[in-house]
This record gives sequence, structure tokens and C-alpha cells, in this order.
Amino acid sequence: MAGLQLAGLASGLDWRSLIDKLMAAERTPQDRLRAEKAAGAQKSTAISTLKDSLTALQTSLKALSETNNAFGVRSATIANANTTWTASAAVGTATGTYQIQTTQLATKAQRLGTVDAGRGLSATSDVSGLTLATLPVGTTIRAGEFTVNGARITVAVTDSLQDVFNQISTQTGGAVTASYDPVADKVQLSSAGEIVLGSANDSSNFLGALQLYNNGTGSVLPPTALGVVSVSAAIANANLKTAVTGVDGSGNGSFSINGVSIDFNVNNDNVQNVMARINASNAGVTASFDRVNDRFTLTNKTTGDVGVAISEGPGGLLASLGLSGAATLVRGTNAQFNVDGGPTLTSISNTFDETSHGITGLTVVATSQTTESVTVAGDSSAARSKVEDFIAKYNAVQSLIEKQTQVSTSSGGKVSASILAGNREITDISKQLRNQIFAAVPGLYGSVQRLEHIGIDFKTGTSELEIKDATKLDAALRDNGDDVRTLFGDTGDGLVTRIDSFVTRITGTSGTLTTQTATLTKQATNIDEQIATMERRLAQQQALLEQSFIRMEEAQQGIQNQLAALNNAFGTSSSK
Repeated sequence: MAGLQLAGLASGLDWRSLIDKLMAAERTPQDRLRAEKAAGAQKSTAISTLKDSLTALQTSLKALSETNNAFGVRSATIANANTTWTASAAVGTATGTYQIQTTQLATKAQRLGTVDAGRGLSATSDVSGLTLATLPVGTTIRAGEFTVNGARITVAVTDSLQDVFNQISTQTGGAVTASYDPVADKVQLSSAGEIVLGSANDSSNFLGALQLYNNGTGSVLPPTALGVVSVSAAIANANLKTAVTGVDGSGNGSFSINGVSIDFNVNNDNVQNVMARINASNAGVTASFDRVNDRFTLTNKTTGDVGVAISEGPGGLLASLGLSGAATLVRGTNAQFNVDGGPTLTSISNTFDETSHGITGLTVVATSQTTESVTVAGDSSAARSKVEDFIAKYNAVQSLIEKQTQVSTSSGGKVSASILAGNREITDISKQLRNQIFAAVPGLYGSVQRLEHIGIDFKTGTSELEIKDATKLDAALRDNGDDVRTLFGDTGDGLVTRIDSFVTRITGTSGTLTTQTATLTKQATNIDEQIATMERRLAQQQALLEQSFIRMEEAQQGIQNQLAALNNAFGTSSSK
């Protein structure tokens, strides 16, 4: 009988469509409930938007009361537009113009090591075992050609120094000879006549690397010794004039600079590593190497007349680098300056702040020995920007409430109501907020006690604010920053505290907006439950109807079957 579930198979009646129409009619109350739920969701969204807008207002007001707020901000400018000096002023710095004369700049102290820290090229005059590639001179020698008395000398980095000497003699026909003096650590060129070195197209830097320059005579010598420290080789092989002996059996040693200990290993570390270690430490100095003069230097990282203290045991690395013993301390200098022709002031830095000149909040960085005019003035731009943001956020709240609660009538008399129209609690928020903003702050006795005193008032006929007197606002922010700060202040009964408390109250866990949102959420849940209950009842009703019509189809089919059987048994024709 399953086929009888097809509507009208026996009866010819489309009872399925009939049931659908009956059920649709029964579901009309559900449609109303769903519409009610949708409206509730719209209200909840509108309340959430209002809550966000109020929070934005709250944040904007707090920005006006932060410790580092914009009130009392100062600008510091230097009259000389071409100066390299810079100046800045903190909040509350006394306004005015200051003439600052610098008679001496601060410089850094240096500990200059002795020159020629490196060992000579050779202990003897025999240089046949020294190749140009490994020659410990101040400049790496390049392969190529150089010229002596017009003769071209070709060298490769694999040549020994003696090979080059031989070529000089050969190519000049014996007119120029070269030799090495192990005592002076210098290469000498000798000739019976004037020696002329180099040409415009020389490709090797041999002459410059060995400091051989024309002097108009027949004898050319370098001005300084040639051998230099090899900073990239292990300390034990760094060509130091004085070997490092103050180490343990594994080659470990240490020294201190300004009380900071630096460790090293003569076998594993090179001089470059140690210098990097010094520079990265808290010793407060920078280590450097002058390859031309073969000299190490320690320079203080800060300016001022302060020393560079070193300490190590006998045979230490600093001694080998020439930084102890005969090293020279070049003292730094303190800056000397005066303000408005007053007494000479001293600063270890070229940054003059309140600790050196006594003007609270003023910082000047001097870069030359001259006189500059520094003007400190009020800067209300940042404060005004924050005030304008507060006005915009306040107006956004009022505009949103008006839009959400308004009721309007068209020219045809049709009344349209916004989603929160008739919600007295929402309307009251607008009124209360206006009252909170409009009221004076108790305890203020100066020229600024309420918003209208700084040129801010309500737009006529609205609850929104506007700057009605820009001149008054700018003057108040510039000249009465402390009073304006107190007006908005986040303590006592300032606007910030007042509005912050109000917004927290209505948006908090038991506030108006939170309560209304919770009520709407609960209503939506109840509606869902009602619809579900109705749907279960309708499903049962639909099932009963379907079963009734199926039984009707079955009965109809039975009758039709009986009729067919009778017709078959008795027939429908008559005999003549």
C-alpha cells in the first residue's frame, strides 16, 4: 500500500498540497516570532554600536588626561636656520628666548699606543724568504707593474722581496739598487743620480706599500718602519714586536679596561677578535688600529675629561700592542658655555640639559663654538588635535543616539520609527551625557571652569559640541595649559573622571546597555524555544493529517477494487 502515499492516486484529490497550505497557515505565528527576533537582533546591534561609540569617547577623553598629555607642550627652535645645533623642550618648560654661547666643545679622551707596534720585516738583511703576499706591511701589495727611472718592473705576489730588488737592478741596468735595513726596518733605493719613481699607468702599488716616494735625490727611504701588526693572524703569529708571554700553558690571558675584564687566547684569537670584544663590552671605549702608523688606540665612547684605565700582568697583550707603558693619554675636554651672558657652565657632554644649565626641560645639542638663540614657546597643535578628537567622538555618540531613536513623518503622513525609537533609557543617555559635559568642574577658581571658557559650546538647537571661538581655544591651550589640564583632569570631578564613570556605569556588567542587550538575548532564546515547541506540535499534526488521507486513499482503493470484481463477475451487457 506504500504507493497510496502518492496524493490522489486513488481519490484524485491533491491532499499533499492541501496539507502544505494548512501547515503554512498554522506557521503564521512563527513568522511573527521570527520577525520579532530579527527586530531584537537589530536592536542588539544598534546598542552594541552605541556602546562602541561611547567607549571611543571614553578613550578620547583619557588621552586628554594622560601624564604625558599634550597640554603644556613646548617647542624649541633655533633662530639660525643654517645651524647644526638642535634643541627640544619638555612639557612645562618655561617659555622665553635664551642666548647660549659655547666657548669649548666636549671631546673624547684617547689612549694612544706607541707607533711601530709590529716587528720588522726581517731580523737580517736577507729578504729572499719574504714573499710579497705575506709581507707584513701597512698595505696589501698588488701584482702588476711599477716604474723606476722609466724602467718597468713586473711583480707577482709570489715573488720574494729579494726578487723585486734584483729586478730593479736588472731593469735599470744597475743604476738603481735596493736593500733592506733590519735595524731601521726600511727598504732603501740608492743611485748615483736622482731617482724618479712611478708613472701614470703603474698597476702595482709596490712603491706606495713600501712608502717609497720621490724626494729629488739618489737615496729614497720610507718615513717610518715598514713592519706592522697582522691583526687577522693569531696573536701568537701577529708579527708583534713584543711577544705576549703573560698567558697560561694553554695560551689564555686577560686584561681589564675601566674595570671590565677581557679574555683572550694567543693561539685561537686574533687581534681583530680582541678589538671587537673590547668594543662590544661595557668598558666604554672603542679600540682601533692605524695600519699606516702601526698604532693601536683606545677612545672613550663618551665625551669629557675622563681617563681610560687599563690593568694587566707582566707580558700582557696591551703592552705588546703598545697601549701601556709609553702610551699617551690624550685627555678629553669638557664643554664650556654660558646662558644669556651668565657665568661659565661646564658639561662633560655637548648635550646641555637641565643638570648643566638649570632650565627645567630644555635640552640643547651644540655642535660648534658659537652663540645660538633658542626660543621656547607653547605648542598647542597636539593639544588641539586631542580636543578636536574628543569633540568628534562626543558628537558621534549624540548623532548615533538621535539617528537610532528618531521618529519621522513623511509628506504623505507616513510615520517612520528608527530601531530604538521609544527607548527612554537610550534617550536619557543623550540627556545625561549633555548634562555631564555642560556642568562646571567644582573646585576650579581660575579662568577655565567649563568648556565654554575655552571656546567650546553646544551647536544651537542640538546636543552636539563645536568650537565656537577658535582664538579663545588656542589661547587657553597655549597660555593656560595647566588650567585646561585640570578641567579635563582624570582626578577629582574633572570631565574625564565624570564621563569615564558615566560611560562605565551604563556599559558595565549591570549598566543600561548591558542589561538591555541581555534582555534582547534572552528574548531571542525564548522565541527560539517557542518556535521549536510550535514546530514539534505542527509536525505531529502534519503526520496525523497525512495518515488520515492515506487511510482515505486505502479505503477508496478498496471500494474501487470491489467494484471492479463485481463488474468482472456479473458483467455489464444483456442478451437479446
